[in-house]
Order: sequence, then C-alpha cells, then structure tokens
Amino acid sequence: MLYWIIGYDITDSRRLQRVHRVVLRYAIPLELSVFLLAGHEIDKQRCMEEISSLIDPDTDDLRCYPLPARGLQERIGKATLPAGIHWSGLPSGQNSI
Repeated sequence: MLYWIIGYDITDSRRLQRVHRVVLRYAIPLELSVFLLAGHEIDKQRCMEEISSLIDPDTDDLRCYPLPARGLQERIGKATLPAGIHWSGLPSGQNSI
C-alpha cells in the first residue's frame, strides 16, 4: 500500500464539484480540497488521469505528493474522523506517531 496527498485549486465552481466527486471515489478527504489516497500506483494514475480530464490547466492547480512509507505520521488538532471511528492509515490521537 502506498500513500499520496492530493490537493487542488479549481477556479470554476462547476468544475470544482465534478473534481470533488471524482476524488471522493479514490481518496479520503482531510480538508476541503486536500485528500489522502491509499492504494497502488495504478489507483493514483487512474485518479489523476480522471481529474486531469476535468480541469482547465491554464487556471486550475492539481498536485499529488507521495508520502514516504516509513515517514512520520502525525495529527495535531481536530480529529479527521468522528469519535469512535478509527482507520489504521490515519494517526489516532493528537500528537500521535
């Protein structure tokens, strides 16, 4: 399993809604336009290809960053998931590693 952070800035509200719906099929939202994709290289490629077909490359911004396999994973602040729901790919507590 590999992990990527996907983020975007879409200038048109209609394209933004379309991109958001596509990314939700592949990744977990961390913020409004920042997502964690956990999967294989082919999953990331499919997601990026599908999003790329929807954006305007002159005005929109799409980024995808790989996370290191053994890197520090830490969360500070409000939990990403509701209390009582834990996903092993996300840090479980404040300042946890």
